[in-house]
Amino acid sequence: MKIVVLDGYTLNPGDLSWEGLEKLGDLTVYERTPAEKTIERIGDASIVYTNKTVISKEVLDACPAIEWIGVLATGYNVVDVEHAQVKGIPVCNVPTYGTTAVAQMVFALLLELCHHVGEHEQTVKAGDWSKSIDFCYWNTPLVELSGKTMGIVGLGKIGQATAKIAQAFGMNILAYDEYKHTELQSSNLRYTRLVDLLKKSDVISLHCPLFSSTEGMINAKTIAMMKDGVMIINTSRGGLIVEEDLRDALNSGKVAGAACDVVSTEPIGMDNALLGAKNIVITPHIAWAPKESRERLMAVAVSNLVSHIGGETVNAVNV
Repeated sequence: MKIVVLDGYTLNPGDLSWEGLEKLGDLTVYERTPAEKTIERIGDASIVYTNKTVISKEVLDACPAIEWIGVLATGYNVVDVEHAQVKGIPVCNVPTYGTTAVAQMVFALLLELCHHVGEHEQTVKAGDWSKSIDFCYWNTPLVELSGKTMGIVGLGKIGQATAKIAQAFGMNILAYDEYKHTELQSSNLRYTRLVDLLKKSDVISLHCPLFSSTEGMINAKTIAMMKDGVMIINTSRGGLIVEEDLRDALNSGKVAGAACDVVSTEPIGMDNALLGAKNIVITPHIAWAPKESRERLMAVAVSNLVSHIGGETVNAVNV
């Protein structure tokens, strides 16, 4: 059985092992695969893993030996799942591996907006504290989270993990999700309409998938509904935000701060509107990437294939 990993570097830049897959077949791992090389590199492999390399209808038709596709991520929009289903090819992803890592990153970003730790640390190293006539100083407003309201858009596994951390900080939670887990409601967590969440939240954290219904959901109109001085965190998908509108709201002060681990086009272009915004933190899509999280991803990716070999399909997104 030939196994091809088209773009293994982001999952395993050298600190993990491919041993689990090596035991299952003849394994070839490419660090990255340009689009024009995809068909050639798949060749006659029956098992294909991809992270961000696109497996289109044309690729599927040109590679008839494919019998199973594993996505080294939770999102699977890089695969034409409908055409794969027509061809009888299961497409299996890796759900929930990054739940705790992403929730942790939400608060790394939020606390940076609240305290500007990096900026203040740099002023100390630049000598500003040594020159200060007072025993302390701060160059930005500092924000205490206790008593504030966090609006969580999408109360799935990551949204729930984020809510637990927020509650530990003494925050109240407003949640919006099409699928409600009413047992989660408590004195400081309740479901509400999206419009009410937007109006009442001090912090808004996005945890929903990118569908046509959610694309551009943070835009000039919805930002206008929000409190003055709201903070926005996006660790989900860049396309949820109209970036030009968020830039304008940041520069006007309507939005006090924003932090995005994802943007509409990745890697980010130097013409991205958010690079011209005030009070924004942008990180290079790293919320998912702690080693512990990637170890879980690798383990499930291997387990998915083991199950397929054993005649069972698990974590399929198109069956």
